[in-house]
Amino acid sequence: MAQLTENILKYLSENGNVNTLILAAHFEEDHQKIIGALKSLQAYGNLIEAEPVSEKRIELTEEGKHIAENGSYEVHIYKAIPENGIAQSELMKLANAKIGFSKAMSAGWILVDKSSTPPLVKKKVAEIFDTVQEHLKKLASGDGSTIPDKDKQEYKKRKLIQEVVVKSFSLSKGAEFSLTLSKLETDLTTEMLTSGSWKTLKFKEYNFDALGVPPECGYLHPLLKVRSEFRQIFLEMGFSEMPTNNYIENSFWNFDALFQPQQHPARDAHDTFFISDPKISTKFPQDYMERVKKVHSKGGYGSQGYGYDWKIEEAQKNLLRTHTTAVSARMLYKVAQQKEFKPIKLFSIDKVFRNETLDATHLAEFHQVEGVIADYNLTLGDLIGVFAEFFRKLGITQLEFKPAYNPYTEPSMEIFCFHPGLGKWIEIGNSGVFRPEMLLPMGLPEDVCVIAWGLSLERPTMIKYGFNNIRDLVGPKVDLDMVQRSPICRLNK
Repeated sequence: MAQLTENILKYLSENGNVNTLILAAHFEEDHQKIIGALKSLQAYGNLIEAEPVSEKRIELTEEGKHIAENGSYEVHIYKAIPENGIAQSELMKLANAKIGFSKAMSAGWILVDKSSTPPLVKKKVAEIFDTVQEHLKKLASGDGSTIPDKDKQEYKKRKLIQEVVVKSFSLSKGAEFSLTLSKLETDLTTEMLTSGSWKTLKFKEYNFDALGVPPECGYLHPLLKVRSEFRQIFLEMGFSEMPTNNYIENSFWNFDALFQPQQHPARDAHDTFFISDPKISTKFPQDYMERVKKVHSKGGYGSQGYGYDWKIEEAQKNLLRTHTTAVSARMLYKVAQQKEFKPIKLFSIDKVFRNETLDATHLAEFHQVEGVIADYNLTLGDLIGVFAEFFRKLGITQLEFKPAYNPYTEPSMEIFCFHPGLGKWIEIGNSGVFRPEMLLPMGLPEDVCVIAWGLSLERPTMIKYGFNNIRDLVGPKVDLDMVQRSPICRLNK
């Protein structure tokens, strides 16, 4: 770059005014490189004057260059016609035959003889001249002044030529012109101020309008922002977080331990993603598994069970967990093995997987927010009381509850919230009191009750950030700028 700037100054000194395009050709350099050298020279003060110049030019497109080299499509059509004519269907098999046939007909070079069967395309004139090719060659060489404007407009329509604006600079000597470049100072030092040398030194001009380099950093997705708030609410309410790092679960903990029968529709491939490798798990607490088998097939603990032949093969099947309640079951079993029961409050927020049909509010992969409280003599009233506090902290006040059925909770309630964007009530969670058939086989005391609820993370996030379609929040069509623009989640507590 230093050598190029010196060459430009030398050229100006010897030849006077010059355009940057001429300099690019003279030095056999890219024009942008000449512009870069010009910007560098301008930093040294008024060494040179640079006036912007705009010039309109006509250039050939790639298709235009092809025709200038090989001839027009209409000429190819004409030359392809033998003396006795050719069937139009055969002629149209040529490359670019449609436009070529149309232009050859308009020029009066060919005709269609309909007296023959099938009709034949024949030559109408003995000789032709490829005006299009000739004109394009002239335009390519810069000699297009003799070409009629109507022809140029036609070539534009055919996208054979295009008008481009070429920007350059006209250079001349400035008031401080010099063939040598003195070094520009960038920093004002203590020594310069002390000695007074700053008065004679040249400083590089500061560009106060230049933007600083943006710091590289990551951005939290809105789901993670809301998840952080949910987690904080659970911690404020005295909950401990459950480990949820295994997405793959087996049917025993995902279904059987929750007193969900093996014939339940949720255990079908239409609703659950089963794993093919490894297909099964074989390690279970044997005594606990036997108690689960008995309560399913014969009943117990005051229940008549389901009365079917419980099969270990079904319990061994591996799957992508359909809910984090499988983790809750493992944790409750672990608590039951302690010598003395102590009340606990647990929560988890992690991914679950279901073979769902995708729509505005459903995905096959989503997050479940789960809360579990195990204590003596809990009731449905305790569950509703926890809801009142939990949702108050979420800032969600428009709630409705509907009785529901779950294999592992009784009584059960579905939780609905009004979505202003969609203009309707949407289900955001499920809840209930865990059944004795689930808890007592684990070894928990008879007077210990467990209340639990599960929420979607995606739907409260949609309400908070105003999304009407879940696919705008998660999936391949997500706008990454949205992730950067989304504000920090602050729930109205």
